[in-house]
Amino acid sequence: MSVVLLIGAATAFILIVFAILVTVKNKEEEGETMIRHLYTYLVLFATLMMVIGGGISIFMASADLISPPSYYQSYSDFKMMKESGKMEGNKEEVSEEELMKEYEQIVEDQKNRQRENAKNQIIKSLGFIVIPLPIFIYFNRMRRKIVE
Repeated sequence: MSVVLLIGAATAFILIVFAILVTVKNKEEEGETMIRHLYTYLVLFATLMMVIGGGISIFMASADLISPPSYYQSYSDFKMMKESGKMEGNKEEVSEEELMKEYEQIVEDQKNRQRENAKNQIIKSLGFIVIPLPIFIYFNRMRRKIVE
């Protein structure tokens, strides 16, 4: 999403520089009208990119919500880590079943954490749709009035 915003910002900057150069060249009333049109289209472009970015982000977060990324530590690595911890000072013996239950609990906690992060990302991404969408609609109506 940040790449889309970066590309949008770079494009907007280039268009603004181009508009300034053209306006300086044409210092008539036509230049002012062109600046208005350009400003309207830049706002439409920026808000549309934000809405598209928000939609993509919602889709990605929904995928994480439905199928969270898996836990990367294998049971054998977990068991080895626990056994090495026993040698360093923890002399408590833990059965294989208890280790397996603890590992499964860690995996489940990780999945729940990923789901919560996905829900949080969906809420944040809605802001990229809800906030710029009315601005897009307003400027699109304004563009229609200018064209007519």
